[in-house]
Amino acid sequence: MSFGENQTKSALDRNLPVSFHKPMNLLLPQIYPIEHPEDYKLHLACRSGREDPLDLFVHHPEKWESWNKWKKSQNHFNRGFIFSLIDFWPEQERWLFGGAWQVHGSKYKDHWWEYDITLVEACKPFIGRLKLSLKRPGRVKAVYLEKYYSKLVVTEILPTRYAGEVFCGFDNIDIEFWRLEDIIRRQQSDWKASLESVKGVYLITDIRNGKRYVGSAYGRGGIWSRWECYTGTGHGHTDELTKIISKRGLEYARESFHFALLEHFSTKTDKDFVTGRETYWKNVLRSRGKYGYNKN
Repeated sequence: MSFGENQTKSALDRNLPVSFHKPMNLLLPQIYPIEHPEDYKLHLACRSGREDPLDLFVHHPEKWESWNKWKKSQNHFNRGFIFSLIDFWPEQERWLFGGAWQVHGSKYKDHWWEYDITLVEACKPFIGRLKLSLKRPGRVKAVYLEKYYSKLVVTEILPTRYAGEVFCGFDNIDIEFWRLEDIIRRQQSDWKASLESVKGVYLITDIRNGKRYVGSAYGRGGIWSRWECYTGTGHGHTDELTKIISKRGLEYARESFHFALLEHFSTKTDKDFVTGRETYWKNVLRSRGKYGYNKN
């Protein structure tokens, strides 16, 4: 076995910080010693189509395991072990440790490789807790671990297993449609409680063409209710966005729309004040005509 259980326990028992939000800058071998990294493939799991490995890790662990058990066309995991990192997209060039598996065998059928794997017992204390820094080497899915092992920096050890992105605060919302869709689908309590408690003015940006749409939420349920309508329809029943989604489908919104909150107000705020601020932002951002999707 390439990784000893006793080594794992001693690494955790040493006087090492385990819950710091400031950079740790410890190298991976100091925390997770592997005697023969040349026996491993490093799996770099990034979003593919509609599937986000970070979301699967948190909410569908059996599907996350399948990302390490099945690969299409190429025999990516052709070594004795897999060391899996998940793209931690809330932070730039950050990865979350998703587990290490021993590969007992593989078979190829109908353009798919299936791997017979078992989770390495000694890695369990680290799963979902180790965050590492790595600039992804191109678009590759699996690389030789020994090329990166001694250079991987542990930036943080979370006190508990990562359980999903927490609400970032009203002034920091800049979120892709597909991420917002996932948050609303799961009715994530911290996001829901926060967004239900405010009215506001928001911005939708189409990253394919740079056009913007400025809207407002002033009804019952606040921002949450208005954005819930968007994730259900893709267009929120606004004229110009409806034309696009009717023609190109909901997938266009998932791939192209980003949401931001420009201003937020108490639920007691008068509707006319909110719509007045909406008009202000339409003028400032030039979201009418050729620059945007607003019609009035």
